[in-house]
Amino acid sequence: MPFEEQAALPFDEPANQKSNDGPFVLSRPLIFFDLETTGLDIKNDRIVQFAFVRINPDGTRDEWEELINPGCPIPKESTEIHGITDAMVRECMTMESFAPQISAFIENCDLGGFNVLRFDLPFLQNELTRHGYPLNLDEIRVVDAQVIYHKMEPRNLAAAYKHYCEKEIEGAHDAMNDVRATEAVFMAQLEAYADLPKSVDAIHEFCNEVPDRFVTPDRKFYWRNGKAVISFGKYRSKSIQWMAQHDPEYLKWMTTGEFAEETKAMVKDALEGKFPEKK
Repeated sequence: MPFEEQAALPFDEPANQKSNDGPFVLSRPLIFFDLETTGLDIKNDRIVQFAFVRINPDGTRDEWEELINPGCPIPKESTEIHGITDAMVRECMTMESFAPQISAFIENCDLGGFNVLRFDLPFLQNELTRHGYPLNLDEIRVVDAQVIYHKMEPRNLAAAYKHYCEKEIEGAHDAMNDVRATEAVFMAQLEAYADLPKSVDAIHEFCNEVPDRFVTPDRKFYWRNGKAVISFGKYRSKSIQWMAQHDPEYLKWMTTGEFAEETKAMVKDALEGKFPEKK
């Protein structure tokens, strides 16, 4: 339902009431949000769902969630991730209708989420701008929980050694000490995770597994409706079949560039008329 119809819900611990011992102070509303989309291309893909939670300085909160008709088919690879189908959004309003409402909802607010700086925020900004409601980020403060997580929880060898072996590395950054610590971490991981493979071959596959959405390890191509689609450059969002037909010279350049060997092999096959198929 439109956000105007959704009642404000009580917030158990008002974010704005610090009272000298509270953790956080709000000078204006803070909105956490998340988007589901037809794909990863900010310029060419579209939003199919959004959810906003606005925390107000008085401690109340407003929640607003909607499905959106993107005006184009939702690739099956995206449906596999978020579960939203063409049938689910067929009768929904489009972003053109939602844009003024969203713009009004987030006006004079700060924004937050998980990985919003790299994906959700630029995606939302592009969509609002496309419909005539530009989002001026110069006036918005952004809270990204993923950035905080990565900064506050180190992911280096010393942190892993302390986590799995419950002690500090002696002489960190000495090559032999680091190697011994790595061995100890690996052995501790084998004990900690019962479902971790126990053979080198299987662990190799585990460590080098490519996310289902991507075709090759360097993520230069991703799956869209069963076809490998390029994720960068002037042909962004074009399939490798299209590129082989319209600009094979570009693919030839890729065979000599700094790309993963799997990507180069796939491109060479495409130049010979052999295209990848999603398993």
